[in-house]
Amino acid sequence: MERVERNYDRESQDALGHKYAYTFDLDVMHPLMLRSFEPFFNAGSVLELGSFRGDFTRRLAARFTDITCVEASAEAVAAARVALGDKQVRFVQATFDTVSLGRTFDNIVLTHVLEHLDDPVGVLTRVNREWLSESGRLFLVCPNANAASRQIAVRMGLITHNAAVTPAEQEHGHRFTYSLDTLECHARAAGLTPVHRSGIFFKALANFQWDRLLLTDIISPEYLEGCYQLGHVYPDLCASIFLLCAKGAR
Repeated sequence: MERVERNYDRESQDALGHKYAYTFDLDVMHPLMLRSFEPFFNAGSVLELGSFRGDFTRRLAARFTDITCVEASAEAVAAARVALGDKQVRFVQATFDTVSLGRTFDNIVLTHVLEHLDDPVGVLTRVNREWLSESGRLFLVCPNANAASRQIAVRMGLITHNAAVTPAEQEHGHRFTYSLDTLECHARAAGLTPVHRSGIFFKALANFQWDRLLLTDIISPEYLEGCYQLGHVYPDLCASIFLLCAKGAR
């Protein structure tokens, strides 16, 4: 893919606009991501790559006291500092290909970030070689190309194929649309060792549809729990895919 100049502050502002709705992501998916991670967390430190405005960081801060966040958007970092402060979280405003951290981490988290990167394998290679401790774990979550909602959109003629990057997604900064096999392929190409893969939340509706439903009494907590549990049965049809990796050979 041809590398183009990125305006990370503009992409950050786009994320706050109406092109992408975030109630489903923040209120439903974030707690379920953390729930999926918890059995695999190591004690110790966390590196969050692509922390945006600190929404998921806040959830990590309830569990960890040694957190480093790297975010390319200066505006997003400033907002996260205001929201979370500097005592528990170290914020670094830099791109992943240029940042120098000078240490390793027991846990590294990328949630809905890898699909935004121009060189995902290069960044994952840095994770493996420089930042992941010998016993560390990498937690990768990406939107799923094969989500039932996305496959419905293909058959409606709204997108050309499951893994397409739509114009709206591209404007938002997306570069890839991953499935479990392509996500694992990139992880292995970076030298990482996948140790667990699953899906998070069976999803047959688009995010904007979920956002509208969540404002009603149609969706109960029991229904959300059912979709989460069903995601373990049908990971390839989930809203997001989760790949857990260990450090591989250098």
